[in-house]
Amino acid sequence: MWHITSRVRTVDYHTAGEPFRIVPEVPVDIAGATVAERRVFAQQSGDVDAIRQLLVREPRGHADMYGGFIVPPDDDGADFGVLFWHGDGYSTACGHGTIALGVWAVQSGRVAAATDGVTPVTMDVPSGRVVAHVRCEAGVVTGVLFENVPSYPVARGIEVATSVGPVEADLAFGGALYASVEAKALGLSVVPADYVRLLQLGREIKWALNDSRLARHPLDDRLSGVYGTIIYDDLGDSPEGPHQRNVTVFADGRIDRSPCGSGSAARIALLADAGRLAPGQVLTHDSIAGTRFLGRVRGPASVDAGSSAIRGAVIPEVEGMAYRTGEHAFVLDPDDPIGTGLVLR
Repeated sequence: MWHITSRVRTVDYHTAGEPFRIVPEVPVDIAGATVAERRVFAQQSGDVDAIRQLLVREPRGHADMYGGFIVPPDDDGADFGVLFWHGDGYSTACGHGTIALGVWAVQSGRVAAATDGVTPVTMDVPSGRVVAHVRCEAGVVTGVLFENVPSYPVARGIEVATSVGPVEADLAFGGALYASVEAKALGLSVVPADYVRLLQLGREIKWALNDSRLARHPLDDRLSGVYGTIIYDDLGDSPEGPHQRNVTVFADGRIDRSPCGSGSAARIALLADAGRLAPGQVLTHDSIAGTRFLGRVRGPASVDAGSSAIRGAVIPEVEGMAYRTGEHAFVLDPDDPIGTGLVLR
């Protein structure tokens, strides 16, 4: 897997502080008829995964690096497909990445955009079809509103054993499954000073719930499992809507610097179900780093789950902005003893 002979070219962005490394042309084949099938192929292919490792591991990446491979869409209804990846593998959803991809698609000319106005950029991702509505003013991208797949509550008040005692968690799907726990229940606040304990406890909660029956997706087992834990401070409600601050601990102990796009969608579903976020209201969603997304409910959604109905599904909208940070041509020296990179945690 160390013999990567081609240059791997990337365009890098950050969305609300969280990195996203885009690979417009993957130098190896990723087989499959759909993006979901290509994700399975990538998980099983040493050649594909060597490229992920090269880009996400030190010295070219870091423990919390994120990115995506551009692949063909499922059909002509989307502009392109994307496989999301991070330090532990391949995720089913990534809202901050979707925002970054919308900006990249317009700035690169991949999708023709109006000089003034909003241009939809439609993408197929492993959890379904999503749209980044990219706003331009005088030819400059000024913001993105990300329209997610239908999102819904799964369960509330689940007791989870942790190293600080039992706590209650809520589960919701936002393209991936997230557990939500209020920080004060853990004796913490969502502040950088509590970073280490937030990471440890978020990881504990994720793995405590990951193999439960509640973590099984009703339609597609490829979407099963708890992807992350959202630990949040509830900062109250205003007439405009709720204000919360969160840190999302995803995969196996990775920290999202942004308020987490797909995690925000899961929070939107829970808040809408609780009657705290109605159409026309706004969730002000801050991150541990002090960056911000805005969340809204576009309207109710119908999810066909066969014999069992999914209740409380909505179409979430998450608004943010991404900024280009660099362009790279990564290489692997065949004599490099650390190969595709190293991992310290």
